[in-house]
Amino acid sequence: MSNRDINHLLAELKARYLEDVKMIGEEAQTALLVESHCLTDILGFLKTNESYQFNMLRNLTAVDYLEYIEVVYHLYSLPFRQTITVKTRCGMEDLQVPSATTIWPSANFQEREIYDLLGVKFTGHPDLRRILLRDEFEGHPLRKTYQAGTTGEKEVKSLC
Repeated sequence: MSNRDINHLLAELKARYLEDVKMIGEEAQTALLVESHCLTDILGFLKTNESYQFNMLRNLTAVDYLEYIEVVYHLYSLPFRQTITVKTRCGMEDLQVPSATTIWPSANFQEREIYDLLGVKFTGHPDLRRILLRDEFEGHPLRKTYQAGTTGEKEVKSLC
């Protein structure tokens, strides 16, 4: 999106959601950071609004920052050939984010993968269960606190 378009989008979202949306990053790495309680409303707005039409979920992933996990949505507008990144965060004590499967059914497997590897629960998901690892597997191997060869996760005191 051009800076003008992204600024217009941000102004629209700020007017609707006040403090629940903000811009993070710089220039080509700019993203919308949204509070999880309004995530599905904002994703639905981005998909259906005639001015934006972000009708394709290109990728859904998550990143462990030790203090929180950030869930990242890469959206694409087929009519306008534009991309946008939307992020939301959940604290390690409450790893829950609303499911995007009602907006993009293709989120199904990607949310299951994030659940399996990082432990984020997607509320409202139609079939949230492990997709890559066996049911008996303990822990979440993409977490920074995961220690291979053990039966679970251990607290990391220092990464240095």
